[in-house]
Amino acid sequence: MPLDQTPPLNSLGFAKAPADTRVVVAMSGGVDSSVVAAMLAEEGYDVVGVTLQLYDHGAALAKKGACCAGLDIHDARRVAEKMGFPHYVLDYENVFKDAVIDEFAESYLGGATPVPCIRCNERVKFKDLLETAKDLEADCMATGHYIQRKIGTTGAELHCAADANRDQSYFLFSTTAEQLDYLRFPLGHLPSKDDTRALAEKYGLTVANKPDSQDICFVPNGDYAAVIRKLRPEAADPGQIVDTEGNVLGDHEGVIHYTIGQRRGLGIGGLADPLYVVRLDPSRKEVVVGPKSMLATRTIPVKEINWLGDAPLTSRSEWPIAVRVRSTRPPRDAILRPLSDSTAEVELLTPEEGVSPGQACVFYDPYSSRIFGGGWIHRG
Repeated sequence: MPLDQTPPLNSLGFAKAPADTRVVVAMSGGVDSSVVAAMLAEEGYDVVGVTLQLYDHGAALAKKGACCAGLDIHDARRVAEKMGFPHYVLDYENVFKDAVIDEFAESYLGGATPVPCIRCNERVKFKDLLETAKDLEADCMATGHYIQRKIGTTGAELHCAADANRDQSYFLFSTTAEQLDYLRFPLGHLPSKDDTRALAEKYGLTVANKPDSQDICFVPNGDYAAVIRKLRPEAADPGQIVDTEGNVLGDHEGVIHYTIGQRRGLGIGGLADPLYVVRLDPSRKEVVVGPKSMLATRTIPVKEINWLGDAPLTSRSEWPIAVRVRSTRPPRDAILRPLSDSTAEVELLTPEEGVSPGQACVFYDPYSSRIFGGGWIHRG
């Protein structure tokens, strides 16, 4: 190659050979991150696998449906051995407890509905682990998330996954522009999860048919209340179920057993119209219930905004966007009105039911697959 010619970009976007490109792969032990590591190793990259030990595995070795348990570390190590790249396990238990678990408990006790997976990405995987990757002199860090990184006119952009059923944008909205420069998501363009499993079969990985993670990694069987009770025993204190006027309708065995929008399991009978949980008041040990109409929300206060647009958030008084207020719901048309660089008010064009403090409000371009970041819903 002539000296004045730049070598072509490799598949990770670097102007050098794969063998000269070091990439740290965050390996949970599941099929997604295993395929990423195997694929990059086969392409000839200098792969280093890293798995985080996030909590005490003594009680988690046999637990299925959650990431980062002891069996998952074993599976990640087997993939590394098969594909011939180094693999390290890092003990992040203290970091994870301080940055994720404790806040999860406090948020829940505050009447919010927390999303710890977002905080884990934000405060552990894309912070401390990313810094570890740089310490290892890696050119980038790759993960098995279903989301796309594309290069736009002003740099790297975050876009939804090609497979809408697998898209993880709701959980990755807090990825900063600086982090996005360093991260790679090799699975985001795949049409379906079947394609990922086919690649796992191609590479002969033992995790090819491993079930997907379903639970939050430290919440076995989705039992939030049991975890909160262990962390904060006082959270199980009994109290009263009241209507919006303060009239006592019944008793409960702890606000930790209820979420905004819940209808079943209230134990209130003999009423003409169904009642829903519309508010939790942990300080008074009260579960407040009301008609379904009270769940409809049009205006949402948002804080701790991570903005990924090309122009500054405050450069406009209004942004026409689409927002997602729950991971399981589609984006809805809205108007974003900035109040500062990190706070805003979101007006939904169509009211949404069950909007809860502690959930994320993620911003989307209504005309493309691009994600403009997001923030955290609070009471205002």
